[in-house]
Amino acid sequence: MIPEIHIEDYSYPLSDERIAKYPLEQRDASKLLIYRDGNVDETVFRTLAEHLPSEALMVFNDTRVVPARLHFQRPTGAHIEIFCLQPQQPCEYNLAFAATERCTWKCVIGNAKRWKDDILSLYNPGGNPDVAAMGLSARLVGRDGETGTVEFSWTDGSPFSKVLEICGSVPIPPYLNRETEAIDAERYQTLYARIRGSVAAPTAGLHFTDAVLDAIRAKGIETQTVCLHVGAGTFLPVKTSNVAEHPMHREPFAVSRSLIAELAEGRKPVIAVGTTSVRTLESLYYIGAGILENGKIEDVPQWAPYEKEWRWTTSEALNAIVKYLDDNNMDTLVAGTRIIIVPGFRFRLVDVLVTNFHQPESTLILLVSAFVDGDWRTIYDYALSHGFRFLSYGDSSLLFRRK
Repeated sequence: MIPEIHIEDYSYPLSDERIAKYPLEQRDASKLLIYRDGNVDETVFRTLAEHLPSEALMVFNDTRVVPARLHFQRPTGAHIEIFCLQPQQPCEYNLAFAATERCTWKCVIGNAKRWKDDILSLYNPGGNPDVAAMGLSARLVGRDGETGTVEFSWTDGSPFSKVLEICGSVPIPPYLNRETEAIDAERYQTLYARIRGSVAAPTAGLHFTDAVLDAIRAKGIETQTVCLHVGAGTFLPVKTSNVAEHPMHREPFAVSRSLIAELAEGRKPVIAVGTTSVRTLESLYYIGAGILENGKIEDVPQWAPYEKEWRWTTSEALNAIVKYLDDNNMDTLVAGTRIIIVPGFRFRLVDVLVTNFHQPESTLILLVSAFVDGDWRTIYDYALSHGFRFLSYGDSSLLFRRK
């Protein structure tokens, strides 16, 4: 049964001065709140390894933020901002980034009403020769409100990934209320970011340094990665009082066969770095259950965890994925998820969560509440009264699931 949840019950007072507008000089110098069994403590993030269970499995999201915000200009002088969301032609990220002449993307279009049928030229006010050499232009193929389908063309033969690196800017969150700056190119990216595709960073990972990672591994904790490309929907507030009416956006993810097989054994506590890693890992159960019931890999619907009682064990579901991959000579599961994790959700894989402090009335607050069995206010009241910094560039928390 879909739970009845009212989003206004998940609000808290977040003033603008509590939002971290810039990262700290040192990634691991941020504060770390520790929540375990209803008790709250705090320390510094660089000591994270000391507080983790040994012989655990720690899972990171290695997606890489792309400089997906582009600024164009109409012949009339009107400025049009284009924010690339998802490739359409080619539809696979790696193929779209490898394209050397043209590709088509679903985009958010700023000032969309001013864009008619003309072809836009890239806005290059400083006359940057590297930008000019790309010869990048944009043509509107179709529109749907504030989003549209845009065909990009360029003339210098570079892959589109390089075009974005030269011509685009990092799409920092709108709540920072500032323009992208040089520091964001480095710091709005995790150290271990590898696979291009996100338009927002998995921000829990922004605190990790090589020293912190070395300390984690020295404690006997195994580190593995998944890849979920974070979509612009991560910025969207819940606009309906009844959460059941809020549509979740689809996000593509990939998980290796070897990691799924290890998770199926269930021998180690699982530590997820970030809510994106949680959503990826917890989606695996429903992928496997779908294989057992329908014989194929299907995206995870938003309310799948709540609409019925699932009879398969976690091990059975995960082993079904492994068998499917083996039968089809595949070494990676590639799928999509719209899963929403709200109070009442049954966690099947994740035991410990590293995460930042999230916006009021957001789906991420709902996830945190589900993880700590409704005790999220204890965590947020402490953070508000003890000088913690909030949101993407803010401080971190280490949450142990209440079972």
